Amino acid sequence: MTESPLMQDPTVGELELEERSSLRRVVGLSTELADVTEVEYRQLRLEKVVLVGVWTEGTSEQANQSMVELARLAETAGSQVMDGLVQRRQKPDPATFIGSGKVDELHHAVEAAGADTVICDGELSPGQLRQLEDKLKVKVIDRTALILDIFAQHARSRDGKAQVELAQLSYLLPRLRGWGEALSRQVGGRAAGGVGIGGRGPGETKIELDRRRIRHRMSKLRREITAMGKVRDTQRGSRRRREVPSVAIVGYTNAGKSSLLNALTGAGVMVHDALFATLDPTTRKAETPDGRAYTLTDTVGFVRHLPHQLVEAFRSTLEEAGQADLLVHVVDASDPLPEDQIAAVRKVLVEIGEEQGGVMPPELLVVNKTDAAGDLALARLRHLLPDAVFVSAHTGAGIARLRTTLAERLPRPEVDLELLVPYTEGGLVARMHSEGEVLSSEHVAEGTRLHVRVGPELAVAAVPFVVGGTVPEPASSAVG
Repeated sequence: MTESPLMQDPTVGELELEERSSLRRVVGLSTELADVTEVEYRQLRLEKVVLVGVWTEGTSEQANQSMVELARLAETAGSQVMDGLVQRRQKPDPATFIGSGKVDELHHAVEAAGADTVICDGELSPGQLRQLEDKLKVKVIDRTALILDIFAQHARSRDGKAQVELAQLSYLLPRLRGWGEALSRQVGGRAAGGVGIGGRGPGETKIELDRRRIRHRMSKLRREITAMGKVRDTQRGSRRRREVPSVAIVGYTNAGKSSLLNALTGAGVMVHDALFATLDPTTRKAETPDGRAYTLTDTVGFVRHLPHQLVEAFRSTLEEAGQADLLVHVVDASDPLPEDQIAAVRKVLVEIGEEQGGVMPPELLVVNKTDAAGDLALARLRHLLPDAVFVSAHTGAGIARLRTTLAERLPRPEVDLELLVPYTEGGLVARMHSEGEVLSSEHVAEGTRLHVRVGPELAVAAVPFVVGGTVPEPASSAVG
């Protein structure tokens, strides 16, 4: 009796999505006559935000698309976008980011919308942040702080949480400032903790004490991340020893990387139409149509102007892409400016490659979400990206061709062997099928006769069973 689809167990991704969506306030159902002051209830309220950006270069379409993306980031972080302003300038104002006249206009927009937060489409200096908050009388954050907040919400694994915390502290350290007297007071000397005899006199200010604690915490986090990186290196080394090719899926956030991983491997990871829905890398085993095993790793998504704190903190995770045999670069066909997405992703990959010797793995462009894009947009992309594979992870269109293309582009084993393996060595035959490329197989009285292509390590294990007794020199690795 086959199991009904309604009775199937939910995947890990579906359970995670259900947990993430388990606490949501329904807008418009409140019957309160006065504002609620309890912190527990205020935390459930959606922040009302006003967006502001400075258009310094590019076309008006690119400037508008940047603001649309900022609005999606704000909604992903759990806020309600009330209004948005864009100012055309040659460069951001060094004092207030948008200029004194625009600050007054922004102040009126904030009051009219009843907003409690302003989000700037750029990275603000500590001085700009302080000036804007003094003039607007509401909380001001920048694009970097917004992305870090989303990462803090979505990080689930131990290493993911540590990487996000390190990025947040790196961002916070130069922006730490005193509020009134709380962080500007001086504490006494070290003796007696600043209390009583021996503790009087000048000492550290509170803000200096906080900076020292933050630096201490950052040092500890770096040591933890380095230790966790060694575990990943060990796992990668194990796969290398078994000569299993690796493929890293990279791309812009919400381009459909997790959906593509599910379509190719049935991994069941969480899929959600939101920016940075998944952060922790997921590795799954897959097979080419000719039976060769390889691994697929879904990496963290990129975005325009990705905060350098994130690139630094997630460097050990991003190294997965730099050490892969092939990069599958996923592009969103439904995005109005896919070329900008490709450029943003390649910029980060170049940064990673420069630290690893300037050599990055070969790239395979995969244009996803073809079911959501118009015919005109697809025709333009086919002309712009003639070597790309066009798929829809949602409908399954093009997935078969992608599997074939992956098999062609993956590195092939280097050593060509003719073997006669006794039936008592079934484990070696299984390794030939899983780690090598079996060109022909025949069962004879003495054992299994195989014509295979394998890597150097597996070739050494097969030496006793080579027909003729000699192992040929490794051939050049053929990468399509």
